[in-house]
Amino acid sequence: MTLSTLDQVEDLVVAAGLDRDALSLIVSEALGEDLGGRGVLPPGTSRGIDVTSYATIGPDATARGEFVARRPGVVAGLPVAAYVVAVVCAPAGPFAVELQVADGDEVAVGDVLISVSGNARALLTAERVALNLLTLMSGTATATAAWAAALAGTRARVRDSRKTVPGLRMLQKYAVRVGGGVNHRMCLSDQALIKDNHVIAAGGVVPAFLAVRSAFPDLHVQVEVTSAQQARDVVGAGARDILLDNMSPAEMAAIVAELGDRATWEASGGLSLASAAVVAHTGVDFIAVGAITHSAPLLDIALDLVT
Repeated sequence: MTLSTLDQVEDLVVAAGLDRDALSLIVSEALGEDLGGRGVLPPGTSRGIDVTSYATIGPDATARGEFVARRPGVVAGLPVAAYVVAVVCAPAGPFAVELQVADGDEVAVGDVLISVSGNARALLTAERVALNLLTLMSGTATATAAWAAALAGTRARVRDSRKTVPGLRMLQKYAVRVGGGVNHRMCLSDQALIKDNHVIAAGGVVPAFLAVRSAFPDLHVQVEVTSAQQARDVVGAGARDILLDNMSPAEMAAIVAELGDRATWEASGGLSLASAAVVAHTGVDFIAVGAITHSAPLLDIALDLVT
C-alpha cells in the first residue's frame, strides 16, 4: 500500500481505530520536543529545525529509506510512523510511504517494515519521533503476544492496565490489541475500579461497592478483593466483575469454583510468564499484566537510507 498524501495517511490511522486528533496532538508534542519548539516550525533559525540535516543536506535533495527490523517481534504502530513521516514531509514536497507488512505481523531481523521517500531533510527530521513511537508500540505488542501465547488453549486473556507512558496510553493500548490482548479501562472516568484504598476509605468492600453503584448506577464496576470472604460478600451484594489480587493459584481456583459464573474473574499481582498457564487454569477470564506496557523492551527498528 503506497500513500502519497497526508489525507491518505490519516485515513489509514482512522481505519486502524486510532483517534486522529489525539494522534495529531501526540505527534505535535513529540516533534516539538525534538525540534525545540511546538510541532513542525518553519526554518530560519536553529530553533525548530534539525540543524545537522539542515547544514549537511541541500534543501531540494531527496532520499529513499526503509524502516528495518533489527530484532524479531510483533510489529505495531505502522500507521503512526507513517503519519509522522507524512506530517513532516508533506510541507517539503512530494513524498511516498509504502507499508511492507501489517500491524500484528511477526517480523524477523532484516525485514523491511515501511519504505519511504521524499525530501531528505524532512525524512531525517521525522526519523526519531517515528522510531520512538514505532519501537515502543512494537515492544508492547511483542510482550503482549508472548503472554497471549502462554495462555493459548485456556479461556483466559491477557489484559492491560493504566500503567502506561504518560501521554501515550492510546498508542500502547492499541498495541496491546495488536498483540492479542484486551484493554481494561482507558481512564478513571469510563469504569470504576474499587481498590484497597477505596475499601479502607469507605469502611469495607461492600460499602465501597454500594457507594459507587449509588453514585453511578449505569457505570461498569470492578472490585478488587484479597480474600475469599471479600469475594463472597461483594458478589452477594451484586458485583459482577471481580479482580483477585495477589492470591495463590489454589485460592483463585477455589473462589472461581465456588462462585462460578456469578461474576467475571481477573487475576492480578505477582504474575509471570512462567506461571501464566497455571493461573489461567484456575478458571479466571483475564490476567492483568501491567508489565506489557510499563516494562516491555522496545523492539529495535531502524531507518536506513538507501541509494
